[in-house]
This record gives sequence, structure tokens and C-alpha cells, in this order.
Amino acid sequence: MTLRSLIILGATGDLTRRLLLPALDGVLQQWQADGRDLQLELIGAGHSAEGESDWASALSESLGDGGTREAVRESARFEVVDATSTADLRAVIESAAHTPVLYFALPPAITEQAIEALSAVELPEGTRLALEKPFARDARSAAALNGRLAEIAPESHVHRVDHFLGKSTVINLLGLRFANRMFEAVWGAEHIERVEIVYDEQLALEGRAGYYDQAGALVDMIQSHLLLVLALIVMEKPSSVDSDDLHEAMADALAATRVRDGDALAGSRRARYTAGTIDGHEIPDYASEDGVDPDRQTETLAELTVEVDAPRWRGVPITLRSGKAIGRPSTAVRLVLRPVDDRPQGLAGDLPPAEICISLSPEHLAVDLDINGEGDPFDLERVTLDVDFAGGQLSAYGEVLAGILEGDDTLSVRGDLAEQCWRIVDEVLAAWRDGVVPLDEYAAGSDGPSHWRSPRPANRAD
Repeated sequence: MTLRSLIILGATGDLTRRLLLPALDGVLQQWQADGRDLQLELIGAGHSAEGESDWASALSESLGDGGTREAVRESARFEVVDATSTADLRAVIESAAHTPVLYFALPPAITEQAIEALSAVELPEGTRLALEKPFARDARSAAALNGRLAEIAPESHVHRVDHFLGKSTVINLLGLRFANRMFEAVWGAEHIERVEIVYDEQLALEGRAGYYDQAGALVDMIQSHLLLVLALIVMEKPSSVDSDDLHEAMADALAATRVRDGDALAGSRRARYTAGTIDGHEIPDYASEDGVDPDRQTETLAELTVEVDAPRWRGVPITLRSGKAIGRPSTAVRLVLRPVDDRPQGLAGDLPPAEICISLSPEHLAVDLDINGEGDPFDLERVTLDVDFAGGQLSAYGEVLAGILEGDDTLSVRGDLAEQCWRIVDEVLAAWRDGVVPLDEYAAGSDGPSHWRSPRPANRAD
């Protein structure tokens, strides 16, 4: 029987209402469908009693009727807790009926204060901690945070949440690479000219200035998410997909990754959107948004080109890009193949480089082939083989939350992975703060600054 007390610190926040509780609803549905023997106590913790009505409303909206979901919703309770108070944390943990899972659905600075306060609490055996990104502010603070967490709970009980690792497509990268001889045979510098990992979205600031203007695109997406996708793309085959083996392979890949040529000026670009239009909606200039400090020079579009010092990938540039208020959204991994350099004379066709494109949303695989076309059989034409990946039973957050509640840290970010991701971007952040890399501009609704070469077309599935 699974016995857990899920304590959500920050129960009245947007993260809890928008992502955590709907994800929990999916987990409970699946557990019930699978006939799982479980008992879950749900405790919402907020800083004031006024939040109880918001908590009750969120529960009513998110957790459905019938069976386990209804039982959890009706037995859930709300507690007034100052997450930075040792006494309050001790009291809510002692009130839990089962082994507690503490989910820090809090701003990063408050989470760090809460962990400091928690260090003085004797936790029940088996307690698990779940933290949201970003994990600290740089490599040094990440190491300090990991050190403090290690004093509180074993690494396998600390879940650093990255919902990107819960996406079924990302998980499918393991099957695509290591269960298909045709892909693994071309997966490296001999056949791949460059790799592009892109997460461009149409969404603008959407009221997130309090967090986003402190972070920017490089930290919000590339450091926190896309470098982990890179690790899955470039890592060597793990001996198994168990947590330890998978994380070790990812750690080795990130340890070999660095900014291309060690040059932040040549290896990175940044830009910020100005006023524009997306799908008929007027988007204000980022610098004029409420809560934005224009002097902070926060970027809303970032590109980082890295290299992997390993035989398989030596010499292959890998570009990671993420932007907001982009006209053509794209979430994809593109592996651009080297042209065939010894094609027999007589085969005609001036075609662009072929690609293997893995779209993360929608979840889709496209592979280019050049074959004899209609009419002249010696005139090559491009065709694309494509297939949709099967979706997972749960949402990305649901996959991660299920792992936390079930004690499986496979989809967690191990502490050393977080430190390596910070190490890779720290020198770039320092160069940006010093003004070494200019802050370009682009109109909201465009694909970026006009003088940037766009790293991709729209999603291949479009």
C-alpha cells in the first residue's frame, strides 16, 4: 500500500492551481484505473488564513468526482504555515498522518529560506522533498544548496522538478536512439553537421515579471531545461534506464559540454522583444511591462552554442535557443545531416541538408530522405517520413509528480546535473552583465532580430 502525505507549501499560488492539482488529478485517476492500493493525505499550506477559500476553490476545480479523487479532495485540509519558520514547518510535518512529501511550490528565494529553516527539523524517515527550478542562482550557490539538502535528506529523496523530463517525447529519445540501429549508426560527428535544440513560444510575459525579469530566457529555459535535453541527445548509452545509470550518463555528457571555443561573445546572442502583434493581439514593449526594470537588460530571446568534448561529437556545434513572443512557435530538436560527398555523377537535385527533426510539441518525428522523383528518374526529390509519438497517460507534470509520490527519482534532476548546467552558462551570464554581448531587439510576432539567422523553420509537423 502507498501511504503518503503530500504537503504543498505555497498551496494558494498559481503553480499549485494551474499545474500541480490538475497533475495530481491525473495521477489519482491512473492509480485508481490500475487498481493501486493507496492512501494519500493532501495538506495545503499557505501563509495566511485568507488563502483557505482559494485552496478550496482550486481543489473543487481540479480534483474530479468519484473514487480516489473525491476521497482525497474531501479529506484535504489547509494549514496556515510560514514556510520560513522552523516551528511552523515542524508542526505541519508532525500533523501528517503518513510519510510526508514536501512540495516547495514557492518562489526560489523563499524555497532556499524554507530549506534553511527545515534543516533544524528532524524529519520522519522516508521524507521526500520536491523543489521547482531554478535551483539556485549560479554554480556556487547550487553547490551550497545541494550541500544543505544533503544534510536534510539523501539525494534519492530530493526531487528537483523539471517537467521537461516528464514529456513523453523526451523519454522517447532513449528508445529512438538506443533501440533503433539506423539512428544510432548516424548519431555523431561523422554524419551530423550541427544540432539545434529550440523552444520558441508565442507567449509573452503574461504577468510573470516578478520572476522572469530576474531570470531571463537563458536561465528560465536553456539552463533549466534545454541543457538537460542536450544531455539526453549527446550522452553515451547508459547500461540501464534506472535512475542512477541514466543520471550518470547525463552527468558525463554535461561535464564534457562547454561554450563553443570558450568565447561568450562568439558563442551566445541575446535580444529583447519590442511592441508587436501576435495573432491579432497587441503585445506591449517588454521594457514597458509592469514589474520590468529596463536597466536590468533582461533578455527574452537567448541563443547559446556549445560543443561537447567527446569523440562522438567533437567539432559539432550545438545551438540551444529559447524565446518569448516569437511569431512561429517551435519546440524541437533538429539534427542536420552532413551532405553525401561522394554521390554518383548523374544524380541531379540541389537539395538542402537532410534532417532528423524531433518535435517536442506536438510530439512528432520527421526524417528527410532524398529519392528518385517523378519524371526524370535521375532527378532527386526530398520526401519526409514522419510519425507521431504515442502520448503518455499523464501530463508532463503528472509523470514527475507520480515519480515523487512513488519514490522514483528517474525524472528528477540530480544535484550534480543542476551544478553542471549552471557551470556551462555562468561565464555567459557574467559576459552579459559586463555588456560584452549586445542586447539586440526584435518585434513581438517576428522570428527574432532580422540579422540573426533563424535556427529553424516552424515545427515540421505544421
